[in-house]
This record gives sequence, C-alpha cells and structure tokens, in this order.
Amino acid sequence: MPKMKTKRGAAKRFTKTGSGKIKRSKAFTSHILTKKSTKRKRNLRKSGLVDPSNASAIRKILPYL
Repeated sequence: MPKMKTKRGAAKRFTKTGSGKIKRSKAFTSHILTKKSTKRKRNLRKSGLVDPSNASAIRKILPYL
C-alpha cells in the first residue's frame, strides 16, 4: 500500500504537543487591528489547542502528525 499524503496547508498550521494534543494558532490577527484592544491582541498571540471534537478530523488529514 502506498504512503498516505499529508495535506500541506494543514501541516503548516498545526503541530503536536508532547502529550499528543494538537496545537494551533489563533485567528483574527492579520488585519483590522486598530479597533482591537491591546489586551485582546496580546492574548491572540498565544497558541491554542484544537477542540477534541475537531481533533479526529485533523488527524485524518495529517496522518504522520
């Protein structure tokens, strides 16, 4: 059986943590930043975790993650 292909767009967006969870970056940071508060922008810089309900779908498109 041939190797499975990884969805390259997803591979650039998600990484795996040491405990096996999937780490992601937060949205709403690219433009229209003047109306967002400094506190909100600072919290958006931090990484987040993928919700367990979506994690199984991401594992399917990233077979070697």
